[in-house]
Amino acid sequence: MNRARRSPRKAREAAYIQQDSRCFYCNQPMWLGNPDDFTRRFNLKDSQGRKLQCTAEHLHPRKDGGGNDRENIVAACLYCNRLRHSRRKEMDPQAYKALVQKRLCARRWHGIILTDFQVASVSEKMGVRPNCSH
Repeated sequence: MNRARRSPRKAREAAYIQQDSRCFYCNQPMWLGNPDDFTRRFNLKDSQGRKLQCTAEHLHPRKDGGGNDRENIVAACLYCNRLRHSRRKEMDPQAYKALVQKRLCARRWHGIILTDFQVASVSEKMGVRPNCSH
């Protein structure tokens, strides 16, 4: 199969696991598979849950020659992925991540910040908090 045409599904799933099912940009939990379980678990509206669907984010865009290999794919929520690629001026992934974190801290991003309590009540793994210390 042509390398450029290969599906990013396996790379997305690997990134999802490696990132502890968190978005590369906003660090919020994401779902891969069943949105109903996710929205119920976090007490979200369906529209909020859809924003947190896991997608394959190409760090180097396909239009610029980026491939579907694991080195070029991270897991990002649908909201962050769509907004990065709809910007007038393209931003590199790290600059975009900094912008997302800044807007999360100002509560001007996707309107969803799952608290430490919500995450801890579902999974004892870790809290969710944007890095607002800078």
